[in-house]
Amino acid sequence: MPDILKNIATLGFIGYLPVAPGTFGSLFALGVYILLKPSLNLQIIILLISIPVGIISSHYTEKLLNEKDSGHIVIDEFCGFFVSILFVPFGAGYALSAFFLFRFFDILKPFPIRKIEYTLNGGLGIVTDDILAGIYTNAILQIWRMI
Repeated sequence: MPDILKNIATLGFIGYLPVAPGTFGSLFALGVYILLKPSLNLQIIILLISIPVGIISSHYTEKLLNEKDSGHIVIDEFCGFFVSILFVPFGAGYALSAFFLFRFFDILKPFPIRKIEYTLNGGLGIVTDDILAGIYTNAILQIWRMI
């Protein structure tokens, strides 16, 4: 079980890539999204599974690696990306925009994302900041849709 949790948190080898594992974790989510072309119901199911599993596996892996919010943990990017495209029409333009906006917010961490990242501990903090970055991204995409 410990190896399974670690592999989930790191998305296998992706979390161990030498450069930008978070970006590659987001690219993995983008690839899953494009390949599956998930319906809204499937997107919700993916989130209902990946968020709690991400919190649990991240919490365990953070303790195992003895490193707060380790860069090797990238399941949070997967969860955050799927939040960013929720209720957004499927399309390459939206998907790529979601990817770049999500990475922007995940790296920049505008208020209150950075505060929450440091306030919440363990897997909850690791995943929550990416969910918020996904919400920021989603809000911009929804505004873009209306314009």
